[in-house]
Amino acid sequence: MTNRRALVAVIDDDQSVRESLPDLLAQLGFAAQTYSSAEEFLASPDISKAECVILDVAMPGMSGPELRRELKMRRPRLPVIFITAQRDERLRLQLLEQDAIACLFKPFSDAALLDALRAALPDR
Repeated sequence: MTNRRALVAVIDDDQSVRESLPDLLAQLGFAAQTYSSAEEFLASPDISKAECVILDVAMPGMSGPELRRELKMRRPRLPVIFITAQRDERLRLQLLEQDAIACLFKPFSDAALLDALRAALPDR
């Protein structure tokens, strides 16, 4: 058994999310790397290292669902947890039907995020 912490990539155009979420992930036992856009993540070496992605739905440029489609081609088994400020239940269900692990409405609880991470990374 390894003590290495799973790398979670956080992709969100909201700077406050990129500043706060890594601290929470560290408290929950995960390593985190943040990106301000889908394009920035796709250009990074972490695309091959990330074990889970926390992904904002609405971002300038490539949206979260568009990035999810790209990731499905590159890394079909990479688990994705969507986060969104849009309280749209139809959107949430649509994302879940497209194999997202979870779709959490901002602000979400630490417990909800931990549950989603446990579902995404059951061996961690």
